[in-house]
Amino acid sequence: MAYILVMPKFGLTMSEGSIAKWHKKEGDAVKKGDELFDVETDKLTNTVSAEEDGILRKIIVDKGKSAKVAEPVGIIAQADEDITDVLSNLGIENSNFEEKSTVSKEENKSNIKDVIVIGGGPGGYVAAIRAAQLGAQVTLVEKEYLGGTCLNVGCIPTKVLLHTAELYEEMLNSNIFGIKIDGNVSVDWSSLQKRKEEITSQLVNGVTGLLRLNNIEVVKGQASFKDKNTIDVKVEDGSIITLKAKNFIIATGSKPFTPPIEGIDFKGVVDSTEALAFKEIPKELVIIGGGVIGIEFATLFNSFGTKVTVLEMLPYILPPIDREISEIVKMKLSMEGINIHTSAQVTSIENNNGKLEVVAKVGNDELRVAGDKVLVSVGRRALTEGLNLDLVGIKTNKKGIEVNKRLETNIKGIYAIGDVTGINMLAHVASEQGIVAAENIMGINKEMNYKAIPACIYTKPEIASVGITEEEAKKSGIEYKVGKFMLSNNGKALIANEIEGTMVKIIADTKYGEILGMHIYGPRATDLIIEGALALRLEATVDEIVTTIHPHPTVSESIKEAALSVNNIAIHSAPVK
Repeated sequence: MAYILVMPKFGLTMSEGSIAKWHKKEGDAVKKGDELFDVETDKLTNTVSAEEDGILRKIIVDKGKSAKVAEPVGIIAQADEDITDVLSNLGIENSNFEEKSTVSKEENKSNIKDVIVIGGGPGGYVAAIRAAQLGAQVTLVEKEYLGGTCLNVGCIPTKVLLHTAELYEEMLNSNIFGIKIDGNVSVDWSSLQKRKEEITSQLVNGVTGLLRLNNIEVVKGQASFKDKNTIDVKVEDGSIITLKAKNFIIATGSKPFTPPIEGIDFKGVVDSTEALAFKEIPKELVIIGGGVIGIEFATLFNSFGTKVTVLEMLPYILPPIDREISEIVKMKLSMEGINIHTSAQVTSIENNNGKLEVVAKVGNDELRVAGDKVLVSVGRRALTEGLNLDLVGIKTNKKGIEVNKRLETNIKGIYAIGDVTGINMLAHVASEQGIVAAENIMGINKEMNYKAIPACIYTKPEIASVGITEEEAKKSGIEYKVGKFMLSNNGKALIANEIEGTMVKIIADTKYGEILGMHIYGPRATDLIIEGALALRLEATVDEIVTTIHPHPTVSESIKEAALSVNNIAIHSAPVK
């Protein structure tokens, strides 16, 4: 039976919308959930997905045309289904469809862009927008989804689940906050998954709208270099489009690393992308890797009642952060029921009658841990497959594509940003690199400064850091002082019931008091760390933080107290003798 696509209503005040893009052409097969078309209004762009399987038999409203809410814009039906009567009832002639493309092969023979960005993640789309702002003609090529790993299967969806986990735990312990809940509190996993998809979809649609508002052409497909000014793009229907540009920015991101462990291909052994979309909450989960991603997933599923075991090869978890805080976090997670084994070298994964068992060597002993699922979280690797870098002569190293501080590769006019460089695999670093690369292309001389990059870990409570750790200060031979303030002495942290082991720690230069590092373990740490990042960026001293009035009652007061503690004059903690 024919299914009529209509202009949906997005928002109470919407009366009509414009078709910004059709993701399918007439005659294309459509599966339920496939993206069909983008609707643009004055405020935003939304993507409409198919609710039925079939064939897109008729596009009624073309790209760039408008329709009122509830008016028909297209028809989905089966291939052999007669839709003459449907068209007649709608007052539409059944004319043959003439294929159109926003990027025709003939146009591209002579159309040389200023910039082509390969990859539409937080580095790529930001680079594209900044270049367009500066007057460049820009095309962005994305093979999978705009927003990249971060928006679709990384930062954002993970935080959606973690936020719900935090709320769930607070409800389970509501009596602490003076709230009595009658009856059971439970997690509706399918509803949570739906919310996750809605939020990611809204943000991706926002990116789509921003690109359109900046007149950036978007081509969906796999890019491959032909020469330093030309790429071939294999689009969805298998055809090849050739694009030319004066400059390229490679922003293809990264993918989860799969270590050579026997049994890693067993069903139920997953990476972080698959773990976000479990059909149900696992009863037992073994996590290989105690880094940022592994510990965030451990926190998440432990909150939902999963028995979680973490196996980390190093003698400590969360290797990037200050060791003192790492040890406190490990102790706190263990108290919450997460089994953590450090110095654990995983040797194999076995499947015993449908039950997975991870085998690890800890010292001279063998450790066996069973689980319904095994999450492999041992880092990510630069994604360069299919780009044909060797043909152009672009240099790479073990981490990824080699670049200088201007984000230039060894080939003039070709830049690389984000995870594909392997320098620092954080979304906000990729975005900043994108701005630097775009500005260099457009004649503004810029270099990346990696001194003041904040890093955030979304455990409960949160962890955030910027600058050097105490271990790094010792290793470098710097003369330094440390200031600490325990959040058990902070009113706002006490109200939030997040005081156990939580602290602010500041590393400062002995001679001038310049802030070299700031580390926070506590509520809203990821929001507070920007004060430390700004301090490092401006080469601020502890005195400048001390003389800045911090609002009360806030957790931010703890930063001032830690700065005071550097010189042993903290007001709200006992003096060190």
